[in-house]
This record gives sequence, structure tokens and C-alpha cells, in this order.
Amino acid sequence: MPTIYSKYTGNLRTKAVHVKSGNAIITDAPLDNNGKGEAFSPTDLVSAALGSCMMTMMGIYARKAKLDLKGLEMEITKHMADKPRKISAIDILFQWNDPQGSPKQISELKHIARTCPVALSLNESLHQNIVFDF
Repeated sequence: MPTIYSKYTGNLRTKAVHVKSGNAIITDAPLDNNGKGEAFSPTDLVSAALGSCMMTMMGIYARKAKLDLKGLEMEITKHMADKPRKISAIDILFQWNDPQGSPKQISELKHIARTCPVALSLNESLHQNIVFDF
């Protein structure tokens, strides 16, 4: 059984459905690439996937270590290159006003984020600029 079913719905838009849950994601081409920019672009999803994967892996570690990640937030900025058109860099700023855990645990959280499955799957030419403000 597939994980995702997707179809082109016209006007540079797609609809992807997560088969198990039925949740859907609409993508739209960005304004700077002939689209309407009314939804996440595919490259936005790559950037969001990186951040979400980092937070999820941190959450798994935190649960096991009995740490509370409440208040952990991130901002993601995607940078595009031309010729070829591709994501050249993803900047992620993590902010946590009330970090929990020992210095060793905080260090481990940062390491786990940087080595999440999405981070390790992206091409090495894509710069992942990760800042932890905690």
C-alpha cells in the first residue's frame, strides 16, 4: 500500500493525501515560479519537513528523558538558487525561553536535531544553517 496518493488538480496545484490518516496537503507553485502562492510550495514542504523532523526527534528524546519541550518554537527561512533552480539553504532558528534539562541533555537535543532522518537525507550541497537560541 502506498504511503501517499497525490494528483495534479490543475493550475500548478497538487493534492497529496496521507493514505493511513486521510489528511491532505495542497501545494501551489510559488509566485516567483508562475504560481499563485496560495499554499505551501513543494520546496516549502521540504523546508517544513526538515524543521518538523528535527522537532519530532527532539520530542522523542525529551519524552524518554522526561523533559518538557513546552515553548520550543522555530522559524524557517528557505533560500532558492537559480540555474539550476533549487533550494540552496534552509535557515532554522530554534527558540526556547525556558529550556529544560542539564547541559548534557541540551547538547544531546541539538545533536539529535542536526542528525534527524530528513537532515541526513538532503543533498550535502543544501546548506542547513541551524541556530539554537537556548
